[in-house]
Amino acid sequence: NGTRITVFLLLGFPSLHHQECLIAITFLSSYVVILAGNLLVISLILSERDLYRPMYFFLCNLSFLEIFITTSIIPKAAGSLLKGNKTISYSACLTQCYFYSLLGYIEFVLLAAMSYDRYVAICYPLHYPMLMNSQLCLQLLLASWTAGFLVTIIPTILIARLPFCNDNRIDHFFCDSVLLMKLSCAETQIVELITFVASSIILFGSLGMTALSYLYIINTILRLPSTSLRQKAFTTCSSHLTIVILGYGSCIFMYVQPSSHHCNKAVALLNTVVTPLLNPFIFSLRNQQMKDALK
Repeated sequence: NGTRITVFLLLGFPSLHHQECLIAITFLSSYVVILAGNLLVISLILSERDLYRPMYFFLCNLSFLEIFITTSIIPKAAGSLLKGNKTISYSACLTQCYFYSLLGYIEFVLLAAMSYDRYVAICYPLHYPMLMNSQLCLQLLLASWTAGFLVTIIPTILIARLPFCNDNRIDHFFCDSVLLMKLSCAETQIVELITFVASSIILFGSLGMTALSYLYIINTILRLPSTSLRQKAFTTCSSHLTIVILGYGSCIFMYVQPSSHHCNKAVALLNTVVTPLLNPFIFSLRNQQMKDALK
């Protein structure tokens, strides 16, 4: 109950105070940019009536998720580095692990919903207003939160019931379920299997929906009569596709490996810092309507 989990926050650097401070400042600077960029996206969408469309509704929720994913990790990591106190209570570690997994799963389902939106917009443009109505958008958003909760809560409860003893060190910059299970002095094969199946269902299920949507999208785009129309259609999807590749690629590399106790910190940085940092720029700089709203 009073377990303290020691989390190494060095990212491969020697244990020197000035280097830890530099990493902490980099973390905090990135966090400020992430907050500012994603809050700007949210405020633009909420304030500009021309952006009251399903695509931007999902983008607004995606920015909301990016903010809270980074908030669950970066402030604690940066604060620990600056204070030199690299411990976290067991309850706080488990809470961080839960919210990181929950928000990540929700984001994957939301990305699949965004791909369906692009599919309808490009393949059935005349029926788009009728098919992608506000009721369906809310249902897809609710489905993403429900799916995220269902696949997160059971593994989290099972991990919370594990006994922890002996070594309590995690060589990472946040509490991750894979590494947290490694600290248990009990057999964790069943918990690992359940966690693996849950993550695989969300990752590959949503990725399959996204891939299927883009197969239809690409097929439709290639049959468009003019080069300008094809280029415009590809531009519409390129921002979403970039986020999909970054998000799915990093998470599949880290988690969809049965009985793996290894987490690559560089890949984790890509998922928790780089993608949320790039998200506002990718969607704003490559989207004419967002640029017009910004002006």
